[in-house]
Amino acid sequence: MSIALPLTIKAFGLPVSPCQDLIDIQLLRGIDNEPVDAALLPLNRKHLDDFEQFWKGLLRVSEEEDAYWDWVKKERLYASSSSFEKYAIECEQMTQGLMMIETQGHRSWFDSDQRIVYVDFLATAPWNRQSFQSPPNYRTVGSILLKFARYRSQELGYGGRVGLHALSRAKPFYEKVGMINCGEDAEKENLTYFEWYRQRPSETDIG
Repeated sequence: MSIALPLTIKAFGLPVSPCQDLIDIQLLRGIDNEPVDAALLPLNRKHLDDFEQFWKGLLRVSEEEDAYWDWVKKERLYASSSSFEKYAIECEQMTQGLMMIETQGHRSWFDSDQRIVYVDFLATAPWNRQSFQSPPNYRTVGSILLKFARYRSQELGYGGRVGLHALSRAKPFYEKVGMINCGEDAEKENLTYFEWYRQRPSETDIG
């Protein structure tokens, strides 16, 4: 499957089962905000190799809060579970973002009868972070991954509901994209829980 759309992914034709195909997207180049062709696709060995070879060393010497996340270990740990889906964004033959979502076992903070897609982990490459370099190489990586999680929620019949626990420096980002700050969660090391609960008509595009 290939869906070519300028800056957005529409909620058309995406499968209820985990996406197994490449989806054409566009990122914004940091230096001039010009669109650049990219792809969102299921996580594969190349993405883990990129993490090991290019991301890991930069993150370990940084002060980023996810500096010690190990995506290779995460993939191995959850490889056999059908509840977890893993995705990546590629641009110019390099992995620019990674995300792991859980499609079963989580309920809305607002209504425990409602299922949600839960974002376990989401990260952009170090060079795409304003905190790491300015300007970043590419913008919109995180927002596209996050909104793709929302489309998975829609396709699964969860009404676009998505939840996650945010690292402290990421909280402004989740507030900016319109997620609801539900406060600190004592059961999750006091990380702040965010949720997309009700979809607004203007929130129908990714990007």
